[in-house]
Amino acid sequence: MYGYVRKGNSQPAWLFPFVVAVVLLLSVLPLARLVLVGIGALLRGGAYELVTDPALWHAGWYTVETALLGTIISVLLGCLFAFLLTLTDLPGRGALSFLFVLPMMIPPQVTALAWVQMSGPSSPLLKALHIAPPLGSPQPLYSVGGIALLYGVQHAPLVYLALRAGLMALPRDGVEAARLSGASGLRVFRDIILRLSLPGIIAGAAIAFVSSVGNFGIPAILGIPASIYTLSTLIFTKFSTFGPRTFGDIAVLSTMIALISVAGLAVQGRALRGRDYRVIGLSGASAAFALGRWRYLALPVLCAILFVMLVAPFLALVAGALVPAYGVPLTFKTASLNAFAEIVFRQTVTRTAFANSLFLSTATALGLLVVTILSAYVLTRRKDRLSGIVAGLIEIPYALPGIIIAVCFILVFAAPLPILNVTLYGTIWIILLAYFSAYFAVSLKPVMSAFLQLDPALEEAARLSGAGFLRRLTDIIVPLIAPAAGASVILVFLIACNELTVSALLWSAGTQTLGVVIYNLDDGGSADLASAMSVLVVAMVVAMMLLLEILAKRLPKGVVPWRS
Repeated sequence: MYGYVRKGNSQPAWLFPFVVAVVLLLSVLPLARLVLVGIGALLRGGAYELVTDPALWHAGWYTVETALLGTIISVLLGCLFAFLLTLTDLPGRGALSFLFVLPMMIPPQVTALAWVQMSGPSSPLLKALHIAPPLGSPQPLYSVGGIALLYGVQHAPLVYLALRAGLMALPRDGVEAARLSGASGLRVFRDIILRLSLPGIIAGAAIAFVSSVGNFGIPAILGIPASIYTLSTLIFTKFSTFGPRTFGDIAVLSTMIALISVAGLAVQGRALRGRDYRVIGLSGASAAFALGRWRYLALPVLCAILFVMLVAPFLALVAGALVPAYGVPLTFKTASLNAFAEIVFRQTVTRTAFANSLFLSTATALGLLVVTILSAYVLTRRKDRLSGIVAGLIEIPYALPGIIIAVCFILVFAAPLPILNVTLYGTIWIILLAYFSAYFAVSLKPVMSAFLQLDPALEEAARLSGAGFLRRLTDIIVPLIAPAAGASVILVFLIACNELTVSALLWSAGTQTLGVVIYNLDDGGSADLASAMSVLVVAMVVAMMLLLEILAKRLPKGVVPWRS
């Protein structure tokens, strides 16, 4: 009996070793391989030429500069929306929150392409409105400021979500006591709310910084044409010109990205060190401020920001898809659906990309769901230090930039597998494994939330009645966590289907994904086809998010990011 079930526990003896083995394969082995290759490059002296190359330090400077500027923009936008949508009686807060989170779900290369179509002298939309800059004017987004601006737009929802979580836990009775003592709304906000919001603001800023450091889609589309390389795009160009030192070089570059990301997180820890932000008393966003007449100013301001962030770029994307070439003004004579027909019916590469992305995202979402159900079961039942270490190892790949995950899996699977003599590199399976590693934590979070809300007495009663583990799992546990499991599948599918950063280094002929094809079409001058594909991708993202919104009432708190 004890060979199957842990003594004093309802877990099968094989379950925890299985979870540990999965974590070793998806997290420990790839990262360890990256470290070993980087150390090897340093010991052989091959890294000296790279480290002394001015291009490396220019890329490092641009990486830090754009990430810092983008983080500042993200914090300003995220804080504005978080405070107004969480603590005030502004109408339509649910819809505004949904729309503000949307840019986070849209692929960064689509965001960059939409903004390029919206600005500059060749914008079809601006030409149609007769407000385009004169021909010959520079494209303003092909600059450090342009990259930073789109980092800010793309990652502002991360600051919003981090700050909103803290605002929802504010001490309602403390705020009410301050008001009853005669404190003005501004005084309450300055002395109580703003001080207690610092952890959320700092955490959001750190997440935005790390996400900017590892972003590939935005600097690839906006930076490369202007010869502005960040470390992620430098890795891409190094890999494109493959040579005998490529693996060592990209290992060193990836380590630099990781160090910059860790430094950003260390600053976050230092900022919060020695400060105690625990609150006592009832919490909740009902400690809201009545805006009164100010709502007539606040609501139009937020709507105007969302128009610039979302609506105008999407309209420009649609305009770019309807004209025969970039720079042609959109009129009734030039508008056509040829680009959509081309990518759906005639272009083999786009149909292949749709098939690959749908397969990869579906397989990742469903495959990870099986693993995360077992992992969540183990991690919520065990309370020892080893299970905490395993949980931390699951989080590491998601916290690292996607370009590093891709490099790790190239280093592990570039050579044929031992014994089997099978090479995964150049196949769709290496992308699938990299997705498993990158999105394990995303899949685990909703399921863990559901497990923490389960009453273990139900399963214990079934076990005492003689039900085996698989019977308990299928008849009791899975039906109870089904809503959270569904949310997990949708979230992973949504993120994986539009991914570019991981697959940018792993794809080969026949394994292109949607993100890769959109980037390649734009880079090859087919802006109309890239815009048409991007419009379809945005439509798919909105549809999946609306499905999550419909399921939200049945999901544990915190599973749907933009809801309370």
